[in-house]
Amino acid sequence: MEILTRELTQKKNSTVNTNSTPIKKVNILMVDDHPENLLALEAVLTSPNYNLVSATSGNEALKYMLKQDFAVILLDVQMPGLNGFELAKIIKKREKTKDIPIIFITAISQEDEHVQHGYSVGAIDYIFKPFQPDTLKQKMEQFVRIQQKHEEELFQNKLERTVELEEMNERLDRAALDLRRSEALTQAITDTLMDTIVTFNEQGYILSVNPAATQMFGYTDDDLFGQHVVKLFLNIEGDEGQGSPYFLFSLIEKAVGKVVESVALRKDETHFPADIQVGVVTVEGQRIFVCTIRDITERKQIEEVRRQQFQNLEQIVEERKLDLELANERLQKEITERKKMADFLFASKERFRTIFESSPNLIAIYSLNEKSFIDMNTSWINTTGYSYDEIKNEKISVLNIEEEISGYSVDLSLPVRNLKVSYETKSGEIRAGLLATETIDVHLEPCVLIVLTDITETAVLEKEIFRLDRLNLIGEMAAGIAHEIRNPMTTVHGFLQLVRNERDELPIEIVDLMLQELNRANSIITEFLTLAKDKVSNKKMQNLNTIIESLFPLIQAEALRCNKHAILNLHSCPDLLLDQKEIRQIILNVSLNGLDAMSSNGELSIKTYANEQEVVLEIKDQGVGITPEVLEKMGTPFFTTKDEGTGLGLAICYSVAKRHHATIHIDTGKKGTTFSICFKRMKLQ
Repeated sequence: MEILTRELTQKKNSTVNTNSTPIKKVNILMVDDHPENLLALEAVLTSPNYNLVSATSGNEALKYMLKQDFAVILLDVQMPGLNGFELAKIIKKREKTKDIPIIFITAISQEDEHVQHGYSVGAIDYIFKPFQPDTLKQKMEQFVRIQQKHEEELFQNKLERTVELEEMNERLDRAALDLRRSEALTQAITDTLMDTIVTFNEQGYILSVNPAATQMFGYTDDDLFGQHVVKLFLNIEGDEGQGSPYFLFSLIEKAVGKVVESVALRKDETHFPADIQVGVVTVEGQRIFVCTIRDITERKQIEEVRRQQFQNLEQIVEERKLDLELANERLQKEITERKKMADFLFASKERFRTIFESSPNLIAIYSLNEKSFIDMNTSWINTTGYSYDEIKNEKISVLNIEEEISGYSVDLSLPVRNLKVSYETKSGEIRAGLLATETIDVHLEPCVLIVLTDITETAVLEKEIFRLDRLNLIGEMAAGIAHEIRNPMTTVHGFLQLVRNERDELPIEIVDLMLQELNRANSIITEFLTLAKDKVSNKKMQNLNTIIESLFPLIQAEALRCNKHAILNLHSCPDLLLDQKEIRQIILNVSLNGLDAMSSNGELSIKTYANEQEVVLEIKDQGVGITPEVLEKMGTPFFTTKDEGTGLGLAICYSVAKRHHATIHIDTGKKGTTFSICFKRMKLQ
């Protein structure tokens, strides 16, 4: 727990230090109904650190404030329509703009009552024209600096609260998991126990019973709930014939921590001997009793038989020698039966040893207390390459058994069924297997029976089948590749024949056209190889938002070139195991497709967010949507709706997503299309 807390603290500090508020240009709003006054203010305040926004009326200023955030507002008092004082009141009433500093600048309303009125509606300064440019500039610098400091503090506080909330959620998740595990284990023990377990309160009224009560007493849960516990007993040791329910209950209370004999009463009014043992716990100031009831009918019968046998033996010894010989004969028969039982147990043990040794599966017995191997069969020794003496009493880590998907070591204390794992032999060979474990007791010692089915050859065969299937797909695509490459090759071939026949100098336009056709052929081949090659990704832990932010200027430039817009809406996301080049490729392909799908002034939105299972990248356009016929063929190699497209872009995107264990979902309609790429969150270890 201390190590985990220290890691969380380091994570928090690292997050706070590396995510400080970036320096950016500050928005300043200037409002004046005279354009010449706005030009004068702009000349004084022009700075690379300011983004000056001009408005010639109060209504126009309000529109700007709906779209942008401003650090300072310079406001003229006398304006037609909505004057400065009225506009200031509206600004201060809005939650989003109430904290923006307002400076009134006026050449007319210089009376004290106007000044006081300006301060009363929320202004922090009141400047008369003509003003000193240097003074105004210095004031603006101070107000901007104060506003920037305020924004930095808000950002820092929000970031710290986010980290603290994540830490608290993680602790709560761990506590809930431990509680659920404990409840599940307790429920499993209670449900499988053959003894009846009854809980009741201080007054003796039953709160719950386990399933064994139905078989032992004939009552259902509903029959017993709320009934007094003495309903289950006819007599308790120490009763001495009084039979009072209150006296019986007092005897039950006195049985805490002891084993007491009693006579239990069934629903059909038959009775049987039983041992009871009572425990008590205190829950929220109330004592709760837990009573275990065990049917000892068989034990009593055996005791009665033994008692009668003893009496018979005494009588036989005293009365007749013949009866003693007959008793000896019966004793010999009993000895014979016991010997048969011993022989049966020995044969059963030998059968298990034969199965254990001759099984083709790798079987071993592992001690949970000693954390070492106790025994293993011949298949285990032959497959792993270790001798019996080399692996006996060794730790499980000697085989380096890991889950195939996560790569984490297997916890043998938890039962598993057909879990795909990898393990290492003595020679260093990594083999594949299906692991099954079961907890058993060997001489009262908790152990794990490990059964490992080696599937190395099967796994190799599956990989070969997958490789042949991929080669088959590439073969099916070859005709499409040939068709796409033949067109540019035909163009180049025709021009070269023309030059050969006429022997004239080749015009530069024709050379450029041939180069374009050759580049197109090269592009098709490159994209085809990217799709077909089963390459190993160069993945490392990194943040998806960082990759998007580095790529966004390129997307934004392309959008502006086409008179379109691109916006970012990035939320906090955990780091993922990513190949940066491949993720850049999938973002560019989908984003450029979205830009191509929109008309002028369309908006492309790139959004990220995280939930409990996934980190989601959403790229949304405002195009006309995708028809069902086209949607059905999306991702098919060489299928394209573009005049100059190769049809390999989305196919490559699907290939990249598969290598990152991600899924792509498409939501389309008349108002646009949304591509959602969903990455699975990494498990914390």
